[in-house]
Amino acid sequence: MTDDVMILVLGATGSTGRRVAEQLRAAGHAVRGASRSGQVTFDWSDPATWEPAVSGASALYLMAPDGVGVDPEFVALAVKRGVERVVLLSSGAIEAMGDERLLAAERTVRESGAAWTILRPSWFNQNFDEGFFRPAIMAGEVLIPLGDVRQAFVDADDIAAVAVTALTEDGHAGRTYEITGPGSLAFGEAVEIIGRAIGREVRYLGGDEDYIAANGFSGESIHAAKAFGALRALGDQPISDTVSDVTGRAPKSFETFAAQAAAAGAWR
Repeated sequence: MTDDVMILVLGATGSTGRRVAEQLRAAGHAVRGASRSGQVTFDWSDPATWEPAVSGASALYLMAPDGVGVDPEFVALAVKRGVERVVLLSSGAIEAMGDERLLAAERTVRESGAAWTILRPSWFNQNFDEGFFRPAIMAGEVLIPLGDVRQAFVDADDIAAVAVTALTEDGHAGRTYEITGPGSLAFGEAVEIIGRAIGREVRYLGGDEDYIAANGFSGESIHAAKAFGALRALGDQPISDTVSDVTGRAPKSFETFAAQAAAAGAWR
């Protein structure tokens, strides 16, 4: 793919989209960052914002916020307007967890007619300093019902690097990439590493009962606990070599992430 190709990056103010846009620009590629508050306005709920976003773009980094589906009509519009390459941010273990939103998104890009690549990352490191676990870290207690099952946490910079390679280089069409960090940790171990980095105790509660009770014994919390239970039943997550194989660089360890985030004041 040549440097004069316009690459549309959705979610360009979010954890991965921001990094994808930054890495593309640093490499000299033409980038259009789109989000509800970005360079170009894009809103999944407002089809009037779709055409200006896709106009003139030949490649697309495709993602939707948690709880929002990837609309097949948008993908069809993008391809009709000249998008030839689509890289979708999905997630790992979506079959086991019954994530119909992301399963549908994957079907949409496979059937789109564009050259597609699907990214299935593990838990983001940045969930702890930019995302939904940060308030829990600040409060000193992280609660998620995964027990001692080990997860291969991956850094958003590494996910973005894989995305950038798939968007700009040949050889990745029709591939689904499981993306992990270089090692695996139980959530309790990850929380301990962050606690040491910031110099204070952070507890981990990993049982279903604690999770359901904390979320008010609602039907939604019971359903979520069942989904986490399905993930737990898979056992320890395997480590992949995707980051090094695709990008040629080693992925960042969780320990390095925690030290860097703490030094930057993420949990002050």
